[in-house]
Amino acid sequence: MNSSEHMSASRALALGLGGALAMASAMGFGRFSFTPILPGMMADVPLTAGQAGIIAAGNFAGYLAGAILAAYSWGAGRERLIALSGLFSTAILLFAMAALNSVEAFTVIRFLSGVVSALTMIFTSQIIIGHAAKAGKDHVQSLHFGGVGAGIALSSLLVFLIGVVFDAGSASWREEWIAGGIFTLLSFVFVWRVLPDGPPRTAETKAEPPIRWHMKLALVTLAYGLFGFGYVITATFIVTIARMAAAGAVVEFLAWFVTGCAAAVSLFVWKPVLRSIGLKRAFVFALAIEAIGVLASVTLPPVIGVLVGGLLLGLTFMVITAYGLQLGREFSAESPRRAFAFMTAAFGTGQIIGPLVAGWVAQATGNFTAPTLLAVMVLICSIVLMVPVLRRPH
Repeated sequence: MNSSEHMSASRALALGLGGALAMASAMGFGRFSFTPILPGMMADVPLTAGQAGIIAAGNFAGYLAGAILAAYSWGAGRERLIALSGLFSTAILLFAMAALNSVEAFTVIRFLSGVVSALTMIFTSQIIIGHAAKAGKDHVQSLHFGGVGAGIALSSLLVFLIGVVFDAGSASWREEWIAGGIFTLLSFVFVWRVLPDGPPRTAETKAEPPIRWHMKLALVTLAYGLFGFGYVITATFIVTIARMAAAGAVVEFLAWFVTGCAAAVSLFVWKPVLRSIGLKRAFVFALAIEAIGVLASVTLPPVIGVLVGGLLLGLTFMVITAYGLQLGREFSAESPRRAFAFMTAAFGTGQIIGPLVAGWVAQATGNFTAPTLLAVMVLICSIVLMVPVLRRPH
C-alpha cells in the first residue's frame, strides 16, 4: 500500500504546512510582495507610474510563461526537483531586487520571478494535493492554498515592521526585498524536508481530444480574461493608492494585510454560498462583490476606501480564480486540461495588460482613479458576458 493511503495526522499537518510555506513564498512574496514595496520604490528609485506598470506586467508575463511551460510533459518524474528549484530561485530573485536599481533589471527579475513562481506553485500543488487527495485529507488542500493569502498578509507586515525599525521611509525598500528572500530561504529548508519525492503515480491517461468550443465555454473564457484585467490593477496598486492619498503607514500596511487575511480564508468562507446558489451564480456574485471593492478603493474616503477595497479583493480574487477554472472544466468535460490552458492564457493576458494600462493612465492623469474605474467597467463587462450562461441550463 502506498504510504499516502495511510497518512498520519502529523504527516498530513507537516505536508499542509510545507505546502502553505511554499505558496506563501512563491506567491505571497515571489508574486505579490511587489504591491506593498512599490510605493517606497516609486519614491526612492524613483519610478514613474508607467515604469511601475511595466515592471508589474513583466511579472505577470513571466507567470503566464511559467504556467504554459508547466503544461508540457518535461516535468514528469522531476516534480520535486522543479518545485524546490523554483522555491530556491524565488529567494535569489527577491535578493536580486534589492541589489539592482534600473527599470530594465527590475523587469527582467520580475519576469523570471513570475516564471519560477508558476512552476513552484504548479508542481508543489501537484505533489501535495495528489498525496492529500489519495489519503482523504481534504484539510491539507485548504491549508496549502491558504498559504497564498498568509504570504500576502505576512509580506505586508514585514514591510510595515521594517519601515518602523529602520525609520527610513521610502529608503527601506531594499531591506524589504531582503526580508522576503530570507523568509523564502527558511521556507525552502522546511519544504525540502517534508515534500514527497513526487505525486502519486497513476496509470497513463489517454490524450485529450481537441477542445470543442461552444457559447458557454467561449463566454466564461472571455469573462475570465476580463477578470484578470479587472482585479490586477487594485492588486498591484492598492498600497500605492493609499500612499498617494497620504493615508498613512498604518493604513498602507492594513490595506494589503487585510487583503491577505481575507484571501487566506476566502475559499472556506464561500463554501456555503457555493452550496446555496451553485457554481455559475457564485462566480458571478463574486465578480460583483469584487467590482464593488475595486470601486470603493478610489471613491470612498481614502482610509475607508483602501480598507474596504482590500477586504473585498481578498475575499474574491482566489474564489473567482478557482470557480472560473472549475466552470471551464465543466463546460469542456472531454478536454479539461486544454480548457485549463485556454482559461489560464486568457487570464494571464488580462493580468499583463492591466498594469501597463493602469500605469500609463495614472501617469497621464496623476492618480489611479481613472484606471481603477476602467477596471470596474471591465469587471461589469465580465458579469454581462455571464448572463447568457446563467440563463442556459446545463
